[in-house]
Amino acid sequence: MNADPDVREHLGDLLTREQSDASVAQFQAEFDQRGYGWWAVQLQATGEFIGFAGLDQVDDGMPFTGVEIGWRLVRSAWGQGYATEAALAGLAFGFEKLELPEILAVTTATNLRSRAVMRRIGTTRDPADDFDDPTAPEGPLRPNVLYRIARGLRA
Repeated sequence: MNADPDVREHLGDLLTREQSDASVAQFQAEFDQRGYGWWAVQLQATGEFIGFAGLDQVDDGMPFTGVEIGWRLVRSAWGQGYATEAALAGLAFGFEKLELPEILAVTTATNLRSRAVMRRIGTTRDPADDFDDPTAPEGPLRPNVLYRIARGLRA
């Protein structure tokens, strides 16, 4: 999945198997430490792994703080409602179990598919919150949009 140019289009460079495995190990360590993070997304009927979704702390250096919801799916799983379903489960966990007051969603300005999921799950965007990702190189990955949803406003 992390070596697929379509999946990585709005994320940056492709990852080697070793880099991908290291990121999964980091995800697991952070999950163990915090009690939340990224969950594997599987097809219920077959158990096939199709990606991951969940909650994560906003990275240091961003112009805002909080907990962010996200998802990444294999290309063959796009357009079938899995990202929306997983994101709604993440919102429910964040609001009901973690009692977060707000959950954020961030993507590149050009990532129209993820932005559509963000709208479907009830997050809203104030263009004044848009920002340039300080970790991204100059180019299409730098302009980002920020969506928010407060507890009690869930779709």
